[in-house]
Amino acid sequence: MSRTTVFRTALVAGAAATALLLSGCVAGEGQAAESVAEGDSLEGQALNIDFATYNPLSLIIKDQGWLEDEGLEVTWVQSAGSNKANEALRAGAIDVGSTAGSAALLARANGSPIKTIDIYSQPEWSAIVAGPGSDIDDVADLEGKTVAATKGTDPYFFLLQTLEAEGLEPDDITVENLQHADGWAALQNGAVDAWAGLDPIMAGAEEAGATLIYRNVDFNSYGFLNATESFLEEKPALAQLVIDAYERARAWAAENPEETAAILAEVAGLDESIASKVILERSNLDVDPVPGDAQVALLEKIGPVFVELGDVATQDQVDDALATLIDDSYVTQAAPERFAK
Repeated sequence: MSRTTVFRTALVAGAAATALLLSGCVAGEGQAAESVAEGDSLEGQALNIDFATYNPLSLIIKDQGWLEDEGLEVTWVQSAGSNKANEALRAGAIDVGSTAGSAALLARANGSPIKTIDIYSQPEWSAIVAGPGSDIDDVADLEGKTVAATKGTDPYFFLLQTLEAEGLEPDDITVENLQHADGWAALQNGAVDAWAGLDPIMAGAEEAGATLIYRNVDFNSYGFLNATESFLEEKPALAQLVIDAYERARAWAAENPEETAAILAEVAGLDESIASKVILERSNLDVDPVPGDAQVALLEKIGPVFVELGDVATQDQVDDALATLIDDSYVTQAAPERFAK
């Protein structure tokens, strides 16, 4: 079955609670259902939440206004990359933010008090990109070259895994630490030789003549929706509402793929044909939303790289982060039907 066909298939919101999961619970865990059942009003409560072009579900929720319809005072903050979302979470500027799984692990390992509460996608959103007319044809050609990448994000870790897989060392290249859009701009003007790209910018780059010289879906970590521990402890009912909205958005995206692409196109400033490629070909939104074994297994491979490069001081920090990062209590009791009106 093609990814497009799978994507178009109607989704069953939430996943079976019997799945094998890694649990990292917080003090507020289990309170969400109780608070909602008691009918606690969320009217007038403040929510600071991000939206990102690499997280289509966030764009749907913002576009549809479901959270505002519940009487919340919502402040939407755009995340330009996982690193920016992590900065905002750590600073308390947002309560809920979108990152790649690798970035969430890195942040938690370095002391950021966040929990992963939902998986919003399993994307192929990263690849190694050469510019139009470039004589770089494969990874071996990168030796001695300059590559743009946003440190602390999935494309950066994709680049590191790519180098290892193809027999190169990080020291064999020069990494230019640029935000995603700036990396593409630098590739276009010749300031760098290649770029560790991120969709939807990368899909637009392809349309402009860029070439994806290396792809590997297994090197892309999942899309993690993260919340601060303080938010989960202090406002569990509000956290549950956010997850309910996310699971409604997942079903809405499956029912309305063209509209989802149109929303992405508008927010990201893309042609709808490019946005459709991102949504239908490279964004698997039909994924089990419950964070657990699949995500942990991937992060276990990435974690030692943090230590080798000095991004995390010790493997113990990585192991502790893996053991405490995930909180599945909200998504396993998601009630997307509350937004079905």
